[in-house]
This record gives sequence, C-alpha cells and structure tokens, in this order.
Amino acid sequence: MTSPRILLKAWGILPKKHLGQNFMQNPLYPKMIASRAGIGEDDTVLEIGSGLGALTVPLAKRAKRVIALEVDKRLVPPLRSELAASGVANVEVLEQDIRRIDLDALANAGKRKLIVAGNLPFSISSQILIALIRNREAVSSAVLMFQKELAQRLEAKPHTKAYGRLTVLLQYCSHIGRVCDVPSKAFFPKPGVDSRVLSLRFHDTYSKGCADEAFLFNVVKAAFGKRRKTLKNAIAKSELTIASAAASRILRENDIDPNRRAETLSIQEFVKLSNALTGKTG
Repeated sequence: MTSPRILLKAWGILPKKHLGQNFMQNPLYPKMIASRAGIGEDDTVLEIGSGLGALTVPLAKRAKRVIALEVDKRLVPPLRSELAASGVANVEVLEQDIRRIDLDALANAGKRKLIVAGNLPFSISSQILIALIRNREAVSSAVLMFQKELAQRLEAKPHTKAYGRLTVLLQYCSHIGRVCDVPSKAFFPKPGVDSRVLSLRFHDTYSKGCADEAFLFNVVKAAFGKRRKTLKNAIAKSELTIASAAASRILRENDIDPNRRAETLSIQEFVKLSNALTGKTG
C-alpha cells in the first residue's frame, strides 16, 4: 500500500474537503475491515468511494469480483495504477455515484446479493443508508465506516437523544454490529473526528409483522419530524392527515401514551402503531 501522501503528491492531486476525502494510511484497518466483512470466494463486493484503493485491494483478494465506485475522476488513474501494482485483476472501476446505481441489476448480473463496503462521506452518509435500505433486496450485508458520532446514532437505544429516524429505519431492517473504531490519525489528511466501522446484516424477512412498510417509514418520519412534540401532536401535524383526536385514540388503544415522544418508542412499538394507523388517513 503506497502512502496516500506520496501518491497524491506524485499525481498532483489535492484532496477535496467537500467530498470528505480522507485517505486511509494505516493498512491494518482496511485488512481488518475486509476480514470481517463476511466475504466468500463467490461474492461480489460493491465498494463505495474507492479512493486510492486502500480497502479495494484487500476486498479484491477475498471476493470473486469488486465493483469499485469513485465519483472523483482525478483519483481513477492512481487507483488503477495501485490495483495493477498489487496484482489484482478482479476489480471493475466505475465513475459513478452509489445513489444512482441500479443495485438490482448488479445483483442479478452476479446471481447473488451484493456485499457493500466503504468509507462514507459524512455529508451524504444518511442518503446512502436510505438508498441501501430501500434497495436491500439486492444487498445481503454491508460493512461501512462512519464518523463516530453518526455511528453512535445508528446504534442508539430508545430514550436517548441520539435515537432518531435513521436509527429506527436501519434497526428495523438490519442487525447492526460494531467492527472497530478508527482514530483520525489513521487518515491523510487527518480529519477532525474519529470514525467507527459498523457491519449491517439485512434481514431475510423484512416485515416483522408490518402491514405496510412504506407507511411505517412515513409514520417514523412524521414522529421525528417534530420530535419536541408529543406523538399525538407530531402525527396530527404531519402529512399523514390524521386528526389529533383520532391519533390520540389510536395511541391509547395500542397502549402507547399519546404524550410520549418519538425517541421513547421501540422498533416494535413503531410497527404496532403503523399497523394501527394504516387506512386511517384522510
């Protein structure tokens, strides 16, 4: 693994802060991430933001195929050079954005679900997670690096400030495990915060007794849209178009105090509430 400082200087590239370009310079962490990603010899790995190939190479040595996504065209030549120098020939580099990729098509081409890996830029981490959640029939699992603060939100439990909409959605459809923490000094340039790597295993059965998943997601959005308000008021003042009296009645009928707030509800309570509210709009 060539030092990113040396590689960037040789290619005359300055990291772009708005793209969250902090390159891994400690090879121990990419190797650890790849080893804990559950990759089999027949698997296809979709890597988000391949950068200079620090993680791409150890992924490629374990997978049948790696599809490496990189939106910064300046990084593609040094990335290809590093792959060639490492002797890996099973990597396809695509200059594309994960949010615009047809995951179903990629999974169908490989005749099995994808494993997703990558170091997610903080500015679009939430968007990427939502995209994976909505397209998880094409994804078996993911091992992703986040800024530590966001990772803590994803792991959060009810009755905490960190517990929010994204927490509920992700915990509803996947099992979240902690892989490792990565200190800021492991990157070049050094970011201002540490990172955390999480593993996500998407459930084979998604419903958990949910009658309408799309509606559930809307209920969660409504509940957290006005998180300082009580559940009754948050639901009544949302796009669900449910009157305050009806919302209060349905909450009580399902043993949920209308004066509770969104961050106090468990995943199963959100499912229960969503089922009760289904068909009650208008």
